[in-house]
Amino acid sequence: MTGDRSPVTVMIAGGGTGGHLMPALAIAAALRRAHPDWRVLLVGAARGIEAKLLPSRDFPFELLPAEPIYRKQWWKNLRWPLLALRLWRDVDRLLERERPAVVVGTGGYAAGPVVWRAARRGIPTTMLELNAYPGLAVRWLARSVREVWLGSPEARGHLHAGSRTEIVDTGAPIQPPEPAQRPDALRHFGLDGKLPVILITGGSQGALALNQATAEWIASGRADGLRVLWATGAASYSRFNAMHRPPAVQVHDFLDPITPAYAVADLALTRAGMMTLSELCAWGVPSLLVPLPTAAADHQTPNAQAMEQAGAGVFLPQSELSAARLAELVDSLLADRARLAAMRVAALARARPDALAQIVARIGVLSG
Repeated sequence: MTGDRSPVTVMIAGGGTGGHLMPALAIAAALRRAHPDWRVLLVGAARGIEAKLLPSRDFPFELLPAEPIYRKQWWKNLRWPLLALRLWRDVDRLLERERPAVVVGTGGYAAGPVVWRAARRGIPTTMLELNAYPGLAVRWLARSVREVWLGSPEARGHLHAGSRTEIVDTGAPIQPPEPAQRPDALRHFGLDGKLPVILITGGSQGALALNQATAEWIASGRADGLRVLWATGAASYSRFNAMHRPPAVQVHDFLDPITPAYAVADLALTRAGMMTLSELCAWGVPSLLVPLPTAAADHQTPNAQAMEQAGAGVFLPQSELSAARLAELVDSLLADRARLAAMRVAALARARPDALAQIVARIGVLSG
């Protein structure tokens, strides 16, 4: 006689920023498609972006009293001993209640404590590291977890894995491009495909430095004869939306979904977060990459450098970004069709369209 089996529970911990939350949501959605009978629980921080986004998503979730380690405002770390006691207690209670078959960490200050406590309990654990230079939590946990999944192969050389830890180059968990999407995307933006298209985006929050340089570049007339798809971010949209002159210049607060823009772009000017870079590679879009200089541990700079060394992008430090420099780079790249084609090939060579499928398969194996 056999009783009803409890559904497999997979706990995905990550957040703080969109760069950690979006991979968690992508994995959760893929797991639900592959295993509709499984329970997928998302775990984040009460002070992270997930506190706003997860209530609108159709997944159960828990928010923990986790905080980042402050590098500059060091005095804020003095409260960590008391915070840690409460955090460990809450994590232990959560693990005891849910009894997950697998715990996946996608980064951020909520992921480390959950993955560490789960590993100590003998639960199969994994960490996803998207950046070329791994974050503190992944470097610390690489000796304890069962697997580390890499979005950038360059990260492998910076990790000291445990004797039973497997490091796997999965790629970043993004939705792969759909074939034959370009004609529909051109119609979506009212474009005929005869002129080069430049995509400019600083992510959902925008990037003021990119926006200012773009505005000055357009005002100078150097963008005439091109088509510019420009996502300013919500915070800056009111400052730049007067430059909206379709079809030549199309100004949006954000592009959701952004995939039609990737489908038509001949060149992109973006930050260098790994989810963005993974999408650029998947679509084969050559890129001008301006890392966010205030990103934690300057992690976007190694990402941009890795793309440049692979021949898929051009690394442009923010200190060198100006309208004149932007015009110079855009003009030179668009005039050199052979180089642009080689950058597209190099970007596609780094793409991992099977990343989500591989990650779901590995979770299935770990769940036993």
